[in-house]
Order: sequence, then structure tokens, then C-alpha cells
Amino acid sequence: MTLLFAESALLPTGWAKNVRFTIDAGGDLTAVEPGAARGAAERLAGPVLPGMPNLHSHAFQRAMAGLTERASPTGDDFWSWREAMYRFLAVLEPEDVNAIAAQLYLDMLKAGYTGVAEFHYLHHGRDGRPYADPAAMSEAVISAAEEAGIAITLLPALFQSSGFGGAAPTEGQRRFVNTVEGLMALIAQARRRHAGKPEVRVGLAHHSLRAVPPEALAAATAALRALDPAAPIHIHVAEQTREVEQCLAWSGARPVQWLLDHAPVDPTWCLVHATHIDAAETRHLAATGAVAGLCPSTEGNLGDGLFPLLPYLEAQGRWGIGSDSHVSLSPIEELRWLEYGQRLRERRRALAPSGKPESTGLALWQAAVAGGAQALGRRTGALAPGHRADLLVLDAAAPSLYRRERDALIDSFVFASETTAVRDVMVGGRWVVRDRRHAAEHRIAANFRRALDRLAAV
Repeated sequence: MTLLFAESALLPTGWAKNVRFTIDAGGDLTAVEPGAARGAAERLAGPVLPGMPNLHSHAFQRAMAGLTERASPTGDDFWSWREAMYRFLAVLEPEDVNAIAAQLYLDMLKAGYTGVAEFHYLHHGRDGRPYADPAAMSEAVISAAEEAGIAITLLPALFQSSGFGGAAPTEGQRRFVNTVEGLMALIAQARRRHAGKPEVRVGLAHHSLRAVPPEALAAATAALRALDPAAPIHIHVAEQTREVEQCLAWSGARPVQWLLDHAPVDPTWCLVHATHIDAAETRHLAATGAVAGLCPSTEGNLGDGLFPLLPYLEAQGRWGIGSDSHVSLSPIEELRWLEYGQRLRERRRALAPSGKPESTGLALWQAAVAGGAQALGRRTGALAPGHRADLLVLDAAAPSLYRRERDALIDSFVFASETTAVRDVMVGGRWVVRDRRHAAEHRIAANFRRALDRLAAV
């Protein structure tokens, strides 16, 4: 057993004083006792929050973050960015992806993320043929997560076409393509290899309605359900207005509406972005209990648009955050972007509480950790018995947090702090960051630099 004592902690019922945590050898919280005596427990150095799940990651894209910000004479948008991304990934090998992902995951931990959903579509060799081990790229990211100490939900992505109606994949997409049978074999293998590891979960991603024809979407969904009825299923949807227009031309329906009408969307699903949804889609999505996967810094970087958060909250919709292309690795920046986008649209303040007289930072953090845990398919998101011991210890002496308590503390953390306000990080009962340091950070950084040196020489 591990015993911890926090003078202040955010529990599901709100802020509590003098909280004693009991964690079993498997990394689960077995007791959470507010108003307790410290006894033999380790005194934590500051206030405690539940760790933040990151529900959407493309790990390899971290190595190209910042390299697509030069304007072109013809103009730039998501689609021109995508072509640059295809050129970048064309030379990556599993050892490169492993080094990039390990550095990424370490940096996520330091910022306050304790779990990540890796939406993984880079499967094959440069020529589009499978590696000798078809799961080589999947194993590269799982190994990176284990080295860094972050929990991972691997989501191998199905990809078959370049557009609605089954258009053939392009040259830049050849490394993504799988049959349903091939992808399900990869998923089954990952489940066998990592069975019994509480910090590794395996689900499925449908890349998008553009890339997964209806028959393949139905077949892969059914096959996953036969393996694991509770496994997470994620999909990119309605990120761009062009996608909405193309889906209407193909099917007569908007993307989210088509998906909700033709797929068994339920609380195990996460619809990533869902930026361009109308009022009916907003209500329908909320009613399914699925999670909207919002990635505000990437959506802003790519010029996607703003998710209709306020009507979605009014409909009791669930949501979480992801760092996606990793132009930012800060959960507090994602929450700020989300709230500030709505403030700019509405020209009002403090919108996330949805009319309730409560802390905006608290409303954002609690909703994001709950929705993120749901999307990752992990027992996290709350400091409560039966949940994994994923937690953050903040630095109460940080200038932005000094003499702040309870709601003022979390508002100051979300809206007025840097990620250095995160002091210690625990994942599954194991400390992975202590006093802002990770035990393997020098080795991981050296491997990352070597990978980028190799890529620069290709």
C-alpha cells in the first residue's frame, strides 16, 4: 500500500481538506478520506488534482510542429497543411516514431496529462507494404508510452479511401491503408501482447468518413465489439467545411448526422473535432452520451473553426480535450482556447459553467477529466475509490498560485499559470515526475535529438 496526504484535494464532491489517499499495489485508489489525520502517509507538496486525459494524439506530428507556419503565395489551409504532413511522414521509421513519441509523452506528463489516446494511422513501410511485424509502428508508440510512464489507449486507425464514395488512396496515404481483416488482426495482436497491463488499453479508430467506406465502418465496428464490447471507438468528423460539403454531395446528409444515423454511436465513441455541426446534430450527439473530442490549439492552428460549445453544454453533452498535432502540449492552454473562443464569439465571460454561479476553471477541469477518461476507456477522471491513482500535485508556492485556495486556485491554474505550476505527477500509483523532473528525461531527449538529426539527413 502507498499512503499519501494532501492538505487540499479536488474530489468528485468538490474541494476537501486534509485528504488521505490509500493506493494498492496495482495502482488503484482504495480509500480517499477527507478530514483525516496524516499518520504515516507521505505529505504531498501542494494541492492535488485528478490527472488530465489527452483524448487525441498523432505522436509523430510533434516533430513537425512549427515547421508549417510559413505563408505561401497561394494561401494556406488544412488541406495544404495535410500535404506538408504527408511529405514529412514519408521518411519515418519505427525507431523515429518511438523516439519522437517518448519525448512527446514525457512532455505531456510534465504538463499534467496522465493518459493519452493515440489515434494511430501510420502503419506500414515507406513503400506502403507492411513491416515484417505488421504492428511495428503500434509497438513503437506503446513502447514509448511505457518508457515515459504515461497510460496509453492505442487506437489503430482504419483507412481505405481518399474521399467519399471510395476514391482510391493517394500516394501520400499508402502507409495508412489496411483491410478490415488486417487491422483487426493488428488490434487482436496488440491486445494479446499487452494483456494484463492496466496502463495499456486498445480500441479502434475510423480515420474519417472520407477514408472509411460504410461497409468497412460497419464491419470493423462489429468485429471490435465481438472482441471487447466496451473498447473505445474514435473518428475524425466534420473538422472542415469542405468535408461537410463533400458529405452532403455524396449522401445528402451532414457528416455527424450521417454517422449518428448509420453507426451504433454510444458512450464508448469519441467524435473528434465535430467542429461544423448544426443545432440538430448538436442535440443528437449529446443524447448519445458519446464524447466530443475537442483540440482547440490544433483547431486554431489549422483554421478549422469553433465548436458550438454553449448549445452542446445546454444539451448536457460530454467532451474532453486533446493536443492532436501537438503545437501545444498544455492542457491548461487547451482549456483556455476552448473558453476564450466562446468568449470572443459571444462577447461575454465565464461561459463554461453554463449559467451556474461557479468557478470557470473548475467547470472546465472536471468536465475534461471526466470526458477524457470516458474516451480513453480508463478508470480515471476522479480521485475516488476504484479509480486509477492518476493525479497531479501543484506547486502552491508558484507565483500564480501563491495564497490561492479552492476555486480561486484552479481558476488561477487554468487561466493565469504556466505548466511549470505542475510539480509532481503520478500515473497508476507510480510517480513519473517529481519536482518537475523525469528520471529518464536525459536519455529520452538524446534519443529524440538523434532521430531528428537522422531525419534532417534523409
